[in-house]
Amino acid sequence: MKNCTCRFQIFLYAPLLNIRCNRGLSDICWKRSMASSASENSCEPKRKIQIYSTPTDVISTFWKDRYERDAKKYWDIFYKRHENRFFKDRHYLDKEWGRYFSVHVGDQPDSSDASTTGTISRKVVVLEVGCGAGNTIFPLISTFPNVFMYACDFSPRAINLVKAHKDYKEDRVHAFVCDATVDDLTAEIPTASVDIVTLIFVLSAVSPEKMSQVLQNIRHVLKPNGHVLLRDYAIGDLAQERFTSKEQKISDNFYVRGDGTRAFYFSEEALTSLFRRNGFTSEKIEVHHKRVENRSRGLVMDRRWIQGEFCFNDGIIPLHLDVQKNKEEYRRYKVPFCNDYEQTGLCKPSEECNDGVEVDLSESIGMILGDVPAANEVIDILIGDEAFTLKCLSKEYQHTCKATGFVLWESALMLAPLLAANLDIVAEKTVLELGCGSAGICSMVAAKVSHLVVATDGDPAVLDLLNENIKSNARHLTSSKLVSERLEWGNSEHVNAIRSLNTCGFDVIIGTDVMYVADAIIPFFETAKALISPVEIGKQKAALILCHIIRQVDEGYILAAASQCGFHLEDKWPSDTDGNAHKSLIGSWFSNDICKLQVSQSALRIMYFQA
Repeated sequence: MKNCTCRFQIFLYAPLLNIRCNRGLSDICWKRSMASSASENSCEPKRKIQIYSTPTDVISTFWKDRYERDAKKYWDIFYKRHENRFFKDRHYLDKEWGRYFSVHVGDQPDSSDASTTGTISRKVVVLEVGCGAGNTIFPLISTFPNVFMYACDFSPRAINLVKAHKDYKEDRVHAFVCDATVDDLTAEIPTASVDIVTLIFVLSAVSPEKMSQVLQNIRHVLKPNGHVLLRDYAIGDLAQERFTSKEQKISDNFYVRGDGTRAFYFSEEALTSLFRRNGFTSEKIEVHHKRVENRSRGLVMDRRWIQGEFCFNDGIIPLHLDVQKNKEEYRRYKVPFCNDYEQTGLCKPSEECNDGVEVDLSESIGMILGDVPAANEVIDILIGDEAFTLKCLSKEYQHTCKATGFVLWESALMLAPLLAANLDIVAEKTVLELGCGSAGICSMVAAKVSHLVVATDGDPAVLDLLNENIKSNARHLTSSKLVSERLEWGNSEHVNAIRSLNTCGFDVIIGTDVMYVADAIIPFFETAKALISPVEIGKQKAALILCHIIRQVDEGYILAAASQCGFHLEDKWPSDTDGNAHKSLIGSWFSNDICKLQVSQSALRIMYFQA
């Protein structure tokens, strides 16, 4: 196993967490569902409740914004994991576009004949946008000695891989970190100095709203009559068809993969329109189709990609600056895409096999088919003076994996340190955690001082991993204090089994990141109400403490459901009135104003209920 060490600090209230990642745990069965019954005597079958999202046409605005905001991070994680092993070197560039790179004195780069009449090759300056690990760079400079390459990527890890390559030489390649949607390319490249720009499976990773910004950035460094050479995903590709059935759609033809990276699928019309609006003329554009056979899996797959050659004409006014034409062109570009080519008026891609064309689609077979991720993590977390070792699903798969209980979520990482710093919340009390997941970190912290802690989850596979985590952290725990049990919210049989462990009810019930599916919230509060202690502890009533990120269910719905089940809100963080924040119960749990400010600016929320 290859170990990597990373350090991060919880942006809430928490000590510095030290994390060591070890890849390669055994596969885990992904399934998470909760059941409820109307009553013990009812003969009706139990109604199943999913605690993950019901399928919708597109992902929520919360995740859409997060994928955009953290795009660089997801690609950096990608290159950290795969390094330079994922993509193949693109040796087909010579065959496809060799005439652009082998330019001699007196030749025109758009000549279809690769033979040359001149005798002296002139220098050709190429910019590779989104260079990744260098799979375009090094085949080009090895084939064409007259080529000098600028190479940029917004992943620092990718640029480090390029510079570490054995063939990287500063007199042939200049690689630098750059987000082409934001950073000015002229900071690294002289204006109007580049002959050719290559965009190989890059533009599709950019949000459609920002694609024009990339092309405008390229215009600044491209020579008049310079060319952009593009290969990217086309609508109707097998990968797109797989995405449509997985709740991974961001917008029309724009999807998120399981690791958080994104992919857009182009039509000829959309791509031509995009370049025309930004001052380029289309010289050649076509959709390719190839039927790929995977003998080991017995599969035949239809792959589609789009390839284009565009010329920058300095005399063309970009349509985004041409007010008169902009509205009509923009409206055309925004027409929803459709897989039915007859409806869209698009030309069907050629159905020929193109046996001589290398596919080079940047998707692995496993990624397309949605294989269960096998790369899990073992992490060491330091909370206060205690170090916990936990097995969980790597967080890069949180975006699309249905097995929510296998991920260690932000809210648990927030509440656990708060409990550790305020042990009086759970000291000498009975504690129940609902939906604890495989980590169970809050239950483990509480078990240090509580009379009894019961960690529950509805997924047997999650509980198996939880028990493994409890065993590996036994040095911090008293075995009789912490037990794990299966509990499906609303399931009377499970509720009665938990009640038998503590007939008086629980003094404190906690839940982290359990408020994100509307259908599961009423059963959650009903279960909590059935298990919370009705007896006051001294002058304090039993409490239900929730910590979560606001996602698909708003606060009003949560409060209404809680009230319907007999709970009332005593306090919440952040409070509605900042001036009273320091006087609140939850506010007193935080040790300094800096942590409070950080929490108040995040999407995390804490609610304190009593029955």
